Amino acid sequence: MQTPKKIAVVGSGLVGTLLAIYLKKAGHTVHVYDRSPDIRKIDFSGRSINLVMSDRGWRTLQEIGLDEEIKKIGIPVDKRAIHMLGSELNYQYYGKDGEAIFSLSRGVLNRKMVDLAETAGVEFFFDKKVWDVTLATATLHEGETERGEWEELDYDIVFGADGAFSRVRHRMQRQSMFNYSQDFIRVGYKELHIPANADGTHKIDKNSLHIWPRGEFMLMGLANPDGSFTCTLFMPHEGENSFEKLTDKETLEAFFAKYFPDTKEVIPDLVEDFFKNPTSYLVTMKCYPWTYEDKVALIGDAAHAIVPFYGHGMNAGFEDITILNQLMEKHGDDWLTIFKEYQQSRKPNTDAIAELSFRNFMEMSTKTADAKFHLQKKIEKWFSDKHPDKWIPLYSRVTFSHHPYSEALAEGDKQNRIMEEILSMENIEQIWETELVENRILELLKK
Repeated sequence: MQTPKKIAVVGSGLVGTLLAIYLKKAGHTVHVYDRSPDIRKIDFSGRSINLVMSDRGWRTLQEIGLDEEIKKIGIPVDKRAIHMLGSELNYQYYGKDGEAIFSLSRGVLNRKMVDLAETAGVEFFFDKKVWDVTLATATLHEGETERGEWEELDYDIVFGADGAFSRVRHRMQRQSMFNYSQDFIRVGYKELHIPANADGTHKIDKNSLHIWPRGEFMLMGLANPDGSFTCTLFMPHEGENSFEKLTDKETLEAFFAKYFPDTKEVIPDLVEDFFKNPTSYLVTMKCYPWTYEDKVALIGDAAHAIVPFYGHGMNAGFEDITILNQLMEKHGDDWLTIFKEYQQSRKPNTDAIAELSFRNFMEMSTKTADAKFHLQKKIEKWFSDKHPDKWIPLYSRVTFSHHPYSEALAEGDKQNRIMEEILSMENIEQIWETELVENRILELLKK
């Protein structure tokens, strides 16, 4: 059991709010600050990508008894539904029977988490702008404007859970020996919307992640419990097929008629949504160290923002909390050791999921439409079912297990090299389910 501390969490997003619940349950006084209004009192739409909860996130929720509560507001998704131009819908199942990720609306989930945190005794301070933190004393500096008067708020510990452009991290960056990088990718995104049918049912299969892969750009959609879908158009900001080219109603409608013809009946508000909703940017952010002595620590996107193509930004942030909690139970009041081991444990793994997320854009936008890729997935599933102790497919290792992300990246690279050799075998399309192929994979695994 830890000695109770007065702890501030900056940021009332998903990771900050769940962290606050964990800290409160551990006996601490917890205050959460956010510069935005209370999310429960505002309309949250227009620039979101639906979240997917996988095993890592569920573990964090389960350990504090919140998993069943959250499952009520999600929809299980057990496969990809690939909408290829001029051909039938193709389904690619994620894992074994019963394995599924859960589609969750970011706004609905965040509101629920704030409610649960308040019920647990966490105190929230909305519309409070934290501009700076004195690292040595865990003192927050809050005020209306960056140049105006600030109030000093004293704490024992401060957690920066304030996202990719964190003010807490901004202060830490001004130390010597603090490494920091941010990389914007050339692809941006825009939210679109498939409304429910008149009777509240979904217009397309609700238990699939729908993907319209078109090479350098793609459309995807995930279901919401109210019968609607949150769709996301990922495209380059500039170039031939890009956001900069879609400037008027006629051009937009012609573009969708050419590349996404089967969406005409299900996205009735295309023009209104497209020109109303902002075009958002995607960034990968890395930094180190994540902590300052036993006073300040970064968590979630403030420490490791990633692009959304593996659906693991939230899951990685929740796993930060799992590891932090394990170390709190192990080391008690020794926050210096807790913080040191926390950052050493998480840094290699969050770097790995950043790399995997970046790569997955190519898989979703290009490879999902490729026959060779489909065959590779069939071979991997077939071999994995026969030898589950020897082969866990990369997606399953990342999404349906608790294996470290760094291990998943290394094993995935090894498996890909093996599959390149298998796919180059003569007549592989005809012989892939044979003992010859099975023995060749076993032989390559031994090398």
